[in-house]
Amino acid sequence: MFSEEKLRDTVSQAFPGATVTVRDTTGTSDHFELVVVADVFSGKSLIERHRMIYAVLGEAVGGAIHALSIRAQTPAESR
Repeated sequence: MFSEEKLRDTVSQAFPGATVTVRDTTGTSDHFELVVVADVFSGKSLIERHRMIYAVLGEAVGGAIHALSIRAQTPAESR
């Protein structure tokens, strides 16, 4: 299982300087809402942004993480 803290730390390490917010949507440590705000997403499509995040999480998605809602934005988009 993943905790909110583990998910936040994993994504934060992969995207230095990003603002990462995580919420366990069911309280079961396997359904999460993830918001990542980072400059690295600039010029990237929504699919590219999601793929970047999935690449970081690897096999945890579909395993320990059963469901993941992602919002990946640049700082300008999050205002």
